[in-house]
Amino acid sequence: MRSFLKTLKRIFGSRRGHEVHPEDILLDAHNLPQFDQHQMEGRFARRISFRVIATTGIVFALIAVVYAGRLANLQIIGGEAFAQRSQQNRLRHDLIFSERGTIFDRDRTQLAWNYTASSSPDFAHRGYATTSGLAHVLGYLKYPSQDSSGVYYRESYEGKSGVEEMFDGYLSGTNGVKIIEIDATNDVRSESTVRPPEDGRNLQLAIDADVQHKLFELLRQRVNESGFRGGAGAIMDVETGELLALTSYPEHNPQVMTDGDRAGIEEIQAREGNPFLNRAVAGSFVAGSIVKPYLALGALNEGIISPQKTIVSTGVLEVPNPYDPDNPTKFTDWKAHGAVDMREALAVSSNVYFYQIGGGYEGQPGLGITKIKKYMNMFGFGEETGIDLSGEKTGVIPSPEWKQANFDDQIWRVGDTYNTSIGQYGVLVTPLQALRAVASIANGGHLVRPTVLQSDRSQIGDERDIPIADHSFQVVREGMRRAVTSGTASGLNTSYLRVAAKTGTAEIGKASVNSWVTGFYPYDNPQYAFTILLERGPRENLYGGVWVMRNLLDWMHQEQPMYTTF
Repeated sequence: MRSFLKTLKRIFGSRRGHEVHPEDILLDAHNLPQFDQHQMEGRFARRISFRVIATTGIVFALIAVVYAGRLANLQIIGGEAFAQRSQQNRLRHDLIFSERGTIFDRDRTQLAWNYTASSSPDFAHRGYATTSGLAHVLGYLKYPSQDSSGVYYRESYEGKSGVEEMFDGYLSGTNGVKIIEIDATNDVRSESTVRPPEDGRNLQLAIDADVQHKLFELLRQRVNESGFRGGAGAIMDVETGELLALTSYPEHNPQVMTDGDRAGIEEIQAREGNPFLNRAVAGSFVAGSIVKPYLALGALNEGIISPQKTIVSTGVLEVPNPYDPDNPTKFTDWKAHGAVDMREALAVSSNVYFYQIGGGYEGQPGLGITKIKKYMNMFGFGEETGIDLSGEKTGVIPSPEWKQANFDDQIWRVGDTYNTSIGQYGVLVTPLQALRAVASIANGGHLVRPTVLQSDRSQIGDERDIPIADHSFQVVREGMRRAVTSGTASGLNTSYLRVAAKTGTAEIGKASVNSWVTGFYPYDNPQYAFTILLERGPRENLYGGVWVMRNLLDWMHQEQPMYTTF
């Protein structure tokens, strides 16, 4: 019993002043108090060993060191960078690119559209019709661009030429914005649209892609077979100014330019003939005899000659030289035409006739250079036509002031007036100016504005009226019709369509010429005007602009009869 008590004393220790009762010692299952053993009641307390305490301390110390190191890296070493990244990643503003409008031709054939590209999933890429002849009208694009960090420094499409440039805002629409919330692991937590995009509007052109393609291919064939440098052609509604076709050869490739295909761009740049020049709009060329109808109208309006008066062409006009009577100055005709009145002079394109009504000769008064310039300007030469394409040139109508500014020889001579009267010397015009001017002859003196867009006829207004009597226009129209039936434009004399036209062979130096033809049809009720230019070909070439236009008319009569049957 004593040994048992010593044992208890050793376990519980000495408890001075405490009486030990037998029931406190002899406990068994029957007299055990109702302790909650899950709450550690009624259990002996044991001391925690030093080893356990030391191990636990070491573990906590290691954890503290790791956290301290990580904290130092976040706040001291990379604190600024991580703070900036954290700010950026929490809320990010992203663009929602608008859809660019589709471009259609007059028959709703797609000429330019959008498609999804895996290389740039944020915005749509641009696709272009592979039909040749459309490049200068359509133009091309530059896509939105981003830097190496993915931030867009160019946030919209950028039209670079053609209608893509001219109607860029109309086609582009407005980009939208969305806010994206991301967490520290760069995972998207939420996103919401702040401003939805507004897609661009579609654009319908007046151009007929099939007619345009055929005209382009005929230009290509004649340029390559006859040694011309390039060419241009256009057909226009004489009342509305709508362009059924407007093309230039050679051309670039809109898809290559838009995609930024370096090898393809270098190949285009290496081509001869400047494929980036839209000759129809932005090319100025020596006009030659296509100016003669406007000299005729000026002379009739000024009353310096009647339509019935004849002038004899022996093949040369000699102007006496007071300083050397044995060596008169000679101005040649392309052949001796004999006696011709105004209608016949237009039909056979007599130079001598127009020398005299332009600069005067013996008893025949001439317009003089001031009035020649006045009437050429009246028909739109020397100014922009106002077409809805960029890069248009104004051309040149020579004058004494122009000569003084451009040549050391400042004196304007009668020979300068003679040469200007037949579209030589410094006369430079664009094919589009020639088209607009001949349309005004067809419609009775209304100078309309050319447009590549399909228009509402009820809203078309004349840009300006030319104050010349209709009977004068009728004389010139009759002369141009005679040019087709028996004159220089006889290649356009068809059985299915009555055409009126004026040709021009403009000399460039001694070896080269520009080949022109301008006109309208049908003669009795004009609907369309046309102009064809072949630039800088061999002088001996006999097949130029007339060949192109005749083959186009024949093709349209077979494949697109709505443009030749009235």
